[in-house]
Formats: sequence, C-alpha cells, structure tokens
Amino acid sequence: MSATFPTITLQPGHDRRLSGGHPWAYSNELRLDAAAKALEPGSLVRLARGDGKPIGIASFNRNTLIAARLLLRDPRATPDMIDRAFLEARIRRALSLREKFFDGPWYRLIHAEGDGMPGFIVDRFGDTLVVQANTAGAERLTPLFLDALEAVIAPAAVVLRNDSAYRELEGLPRAIVLARGALPDRVEAVEHGVRHGIEPLDGQKTGWFFDLHGARGLIAGLSAGARVLDLCCNAGAFGLAALKAGAASALLVDRAQQALAAAEATAQANGLAARAAFSRADMFDEAERLAGLDARYDVVIADPPSFAKSRKDVPQALRAYRKLARASARLVAPGGTLFIASCSHNIEHDAFGTEVARGIAAAEREARIIASGGAGPDHPIHPMLPESGYLKWLVFAFD
Repeated sequence: MSATFPTITLQPGHDRRLSGGHPWAYSNELRLDAAAKALEPGSLVRLARGDGKPIGIASFNRNTLIAARLLLRDPRATPDMIDRAFLEARIRRALSLREKFFDGPWYRLIHAEGDGMPGFIVDRFGDTLVVQANTAGAERLTPLFLDALEAVIAPAAVVLRNDSAYRELEGLPRAIVLARGALPDRVEAVEHGVRHGIEPLDGQKTGWFFDLHGARGLIAGLSAGARVLDLCCNAGAFGLAALKAGAASALLVDRAQQALAAAEATAQANGLAARAAFSRADMFDEAERLAGLDARYDVVIADPPSFAKSRKDVPQALRAYRKLARASARLVAPGGTLFIASCSHNIEHDAFGTEVARGIAAAEREARIIASGGAGPDHPIHPMLPESGYLKWLVFAFD
C-alpha cells in the first residue's frame, strides 16, 4: 500500500459526537470532496476532525448514510495497520470473552461494533462458522478476515451468509456460499442439554438465534413439572429446553411449517417427543382458541418476530405487543409465569414494558416483573450505540 493514505475530514462543528466515543460518522457530517467521492466503497481511510487532527482508521462508503465506521481509534494509526494480525487480535479478544461464559463452542463469536469489527457477524456451531459481511468495509476485508478466522479457530467449514437485506443498502449483492472447507453431515447448536440440527445454508439468518440463550436457560429453570406453552416457537428452543429441564408437557406453536418440522425432529432426536405437542397456527389465533377452551399453562412464552421493521411501524407494533400480552396473560395459570420479548431496535425498552403491562391489565390479571434483560454476553453492545441493544425481554410472576 502507498505511504500516502486517503483522509476523510469531518465538517467543522461535527466532531463532538465522534470524539466522544461514537464509532460512526454520517455522510452529512463529512467533507465529501471529489477525492472522497472517487474512493471505492469500503476503502480504509484516515478519519480526521474538522481541524485536521486525526481520530483513527475507518471504513468508508460514500453511498450510505453511515459513511464511516471506525475500526481503530488511534490518531497515529494508518490504514495498513488493518491487516491480518489486527483482525486476528480482535478475534482472539472476542474468543477469550466467550470462553469465560460458555462451556462449549456454540455462541456468537463476533458481534460487529460490539467486538470492534463493524459489519461482521460470526456465529459458531462447533467447527462450523457462519459469517455475515454486511457492509462494504467488511466485504473488502473478508478474504483477510477468513484467513484470520482460520488462524484463530481452525474451522472445518466457513459459510458466508451474505443474504441480509442490509447489504443492498451498502450496494452489495446478496448470496450464500460455502467459502472454506466442507460442511459435516450434521451441524448442531447444543443449548441447555438439547442438540438442535442447524441448516447454515438454508436456515434463518445464520441458522440459529443465540441472543436468547440466557433467557431460555432462565425459563427452563422455572419449568420443572410445568405445563408449558411456547407461542411463536420457531425451532423450539424455549419449549424443548423446558422439557429437557423436566417440564410435564409443552405445546409448541408456530405458523411456519418448516420451523415446526425442525422443532419436532429435534424433540424426537432428544427423546422429548412424548411430552411435546405441536400446532401450526398464528399465535394470536391459537391463543384465542386456547382461551376459548379455558386452557391454562404454568409457563407461557411469547417470543414473536419483529413487529417494527422501521420507525413508521412503531405505533402499530406497540399495539401488537399489548394485544400479545393480553392474549398470553389470559393463558397463564394462577401462580404461573409469562416470558415476553421484543427483538426490534425501533421499540424502546420503556415503551415495550408499558404496553405489556397494559395488556396484562386488560386481561384482568395481576403480575410482577421478576426478571428482565436483553441479549447475552456473546452479543456485546457498544456503549455509544444503544440501537445495537435491540433485544428486550420481561418475565412476570402472576398471582
């Protein structure tokens, strides 16, 4: 690389937020002269304050609102420092953190800005890694990044799940490819004693949702001897963990046949099928049907998909959370437990809690919050990016 490195400068008066620790610069904060506009999307640049003082090294994409993403905050740094050794060091740091919390190799290994690697997501399924490169900067670094993963993890297979809609905003094509190695006959996620089969080339996102690992363990711990209802069960992670922990029975509900088939197959493979039942239905319709039968459950789980894909969806989404809380609360047995979650970063924690409380009240039930949280420690949140803390959940004990 040439010793002359491109520099992108913030406009005067627009460096306070970035200098205060935020990792992004927006396009309207930058001086986008002809030289800047000529840079290829994803180029590594020096990022400087309005007075010319350097801040660090960022990936740059002139075509997006988030135009610069810091990789290294060091005024002395140059873009050639973002090499394989740099990426290896970041991956080793992330791995060391996960090994403090997880007994086995099933977790999110890299969580974008939370691990100092903007644009990259890596989920680990034993010797198989599933990688997302969601930004132009991550795309340009992908060959070096895969080399660094091989040096640190030595995986048997690496799948690139570059099919997220966000890539289109970055001007990138969408594709799913086996990038390195060969997939084993079976890829698994082992969680709370249950072995789940994973489809890294065909499943949702990376094939699994590690973010609720801790919450699923909490609910499993409350489920011994319980009748469990798992609304919107997806692949059955909550309900099957509850059965493994000794639940008397579990009804798993989802509208997607593929998800239910995966849950049923996992129940069979783990010796849980005798206590499991499955229903293909919309969660609201099924809740209404069960309420009409006067059915009651000791543990009710309501973990819906995002109701708010964008800010304009927020008012409707909040009404949906209230409706879901009301429908779920009607099904909780006296003395029972309700878990309810939101995975939309557009929904604020307090607003979510308020609507859930209103829904419980509308069901004419009394309950108290006994636990709350978000994603686990394998999803670290950058302290200046509260929007990266998308997940929120509440656990209620009912009278």
